[in-house]
Amino acid sequence: INNGNSSCRKDSLLPSVYISLYIFFSLISVGTVFLNLLVIISISLFKLLHTPTNLLILSLAVSDLLVGLFVIPAMTVAVMEPCWVLEGYYCALLIYTTFLCESSSLCNLLLMSVDRYVAVCDPLMYQVKITTRRTFCSIFIGWCCCISYDAFLTKIYVNVKVPSKCFKECYLIEGHYVVNAIDLVISLFVPCSIIIILYFKIFVVARSQARQISSKWAASVSGVKTVQASKSERKAAKTLGIVVFNYLLFWNPLVFLFCIFTSYDLASSICSFLPLVNSFINPIIYAFFYPWFKVTVKHIFTLKFRCL
Repeated sequence: INNGNSSCRKDSLLPSVYISLYIFFSLISVGTVFLNLLVIISISLFKLLHTPTNLLILSLAVSDLLVGLFVIPAMTVAVMEPCWVLEGYYCALLIYTTFLCESSSLCNLLLMSVDRYVAVCDPLMYQVKITTRRTFCSIFIGWCCCISYDAFLTKIYVNVKVPSKCFKECYLIEGHYVVNAIDLVISLFVPCSIIIILYFKIFVVARSQARQISSKWAASVSGVKTVQASKSERKAAKTLGIVVFNYLLFWNPLVFLFCIFTSYDLASSICSFLPLVNSFINPIIYAFFYPWFKVTVKHIFTLKFRCL
């Protein structure tokens, strides 16, 4: 594919492959929007689900919804077309939304890690330390910080004019070495390190509690109640741990691709698209591990909103 500008050249694709990729990306986008809407509607409509943990899941679903609604369609155009067919401001919007979805997701996962750490390691004080009001305030502050920080990054990286109408030239990471290093520390190493440390401690405590279950000391009446409660919290921690692992598996390659690769060929474009699939997988994880999600979806499709 060539439009006369050498900087806009990309690998040519067979028509069948071209159409198939567009269909695939479109299905991922529609599926991501549909599944995350189910999560948002489920938690929003049913008051029994208005818990601190579910509020964090709701916030993460909003971030994933933005990915399916804006980022995936625009990224599909950037991947498939030889030149950026939209205006420079749409390019800035795409970069900003991508940054925002990444940072807000990581912020939500960090809050989830703190929530699960307190629930598993200090269950008696969980309802005192982690309240719905505090969780809501933490989510609000987190989103405000992400919005401001990502706007600052976008202003530094993005070239709105896009002289050659090529997507690779609408942003410039090369040359901003100090900003890149600081951004990696703030948006990757520090939060990921905290998440890994917290989940390691959760694993140690959960393993210790599992040993207590099989001991004779846990057979008392009061002991059984405590173990049952912590077992529920450990199950939630395990599920959210899978979500965290899913994020670390899919999103980290995107960070390194933006920081390392300066060329923007078809292969690097597809690699930068793959992390967005994370937003499609998260609701599937909830469907498999959270019984309430299956129940609420059934009530939504049958229009029985007052049953929960």
